[in-house]
Amino acid sequence: MPVDKAAGRIAAEMLTPCPPGVPAALPGERLTEDVPAYLHSGVAAGMVVPDAMDASLRSMRVVRAD
Repeated sequence: MPVDKAAGRIAAEMLTPCPPGVPAALPGERLTEDVPAYLHSGVAAGMVVPDAMDASLRSMRVVRAD
């Protein structure tokens, strides 16, 4: 799912930005608006999210949240 539409969905992957190396989202966690925005802006500034399926973080793996 595009990162700008991920808020409110359930994360389907662990997202650990480096630095700091602390998970910002865990599988099963509902994504608030802040998490995708933080990760997307961090990647744009040079942060790496090595465990993300899409390292560019243009998209995130989520499960449907109705």
